[in-house]
Amino acid sequence: MDPVKRAIEAHWRRVWNFTFRMTLDREQARICVEETFLRVHIGADKMPPANQCEAWLLRIAAHVVEKKAGRVPPVSFDLLDETLRSEATRTDLVKSLSSPQRDFYLWELKQGCMTSVVNCLPPGERVAFVLSAILGYTEDEASNVLGISNSAFKVRLSRARKKVTDYLAPRCEHVDPRNPCRCPSRLGVAMDRGFIPVGNVKLRPSFGRYGSQVDGEDAPLRDVMAIYHSLPDPDPPDDFPATLLALADSAQWADLKQRSRVAPLK
Repeated sequence: MDPVKRAIEAHWRRVWNFTFRMTLDREQARICVEETFLRVHIGADKMPPANQCEAWLLRIAAHVVEKKAGRVPPVSFDLLDETLRSEATRTDLVKSLSSPQRDFYLWELKQGCMTSVVNCLPPGERVAFVLSAILGYTEDEASNVLGISNSAFKVRLSRARKKVTDYLAPRCEHVDPRNPCRCPSRLGVAMDRGFIPVGNVKLRPSFGRYGSQVDGEDAPLRDVMAIYHSLPDPDPPDDFPATLLALADSAQWADLKQRSRVAPLK
């Protein structure tokens, strides 16, 4: 098999997870994944061995995200509070939904809220947190992906972990069940304000009420790193791997690769 296609099949889901957590936008994440693999297609002769390929792909994806999304956080802690917590709690909507709808929307709310919290971080801290807490990279592995020293990575991660913990610890039920912010009571506000997608319910294997345990209820996890590591992957676009494989065979990518031999890809 073509090495680019092999890389797509083996790693597209991890690259998708990374770009979505970094951008908080499915369309932007899709664009970033496609450009990441386009750059892989153009630079295929530089592809490392299979055991180093994922780190190489994420290094490329990090550069693509920074170029596409910029360095300004797309959301702030204050804006997130204003969006989800400025109105009184509501439980009427949850009670009116069927079980598949309720499970889907609560899953989307938890995913969206947790990703929004990460997106309040500056880009350098955000990428450190995503690599460590969500993708499960060790400090040595993550610092290698970013091309920075281990000590510099530790500083970024420490700052990110403190900010996320300081925000969630007094608010989120997933950290402490006694906290005031509970997904069922915030679902109506989130849907009214367009915080989560409405009307496209997807059936998936049961992940409990909020998505962290297969066929079970969520348990509060006081360690925010454990909460983020337990999040299932966000849903990709339909037939996404097939789309990426088709692009790898397309005349468009072949033409871009040919032109890149004369001038660098912009």
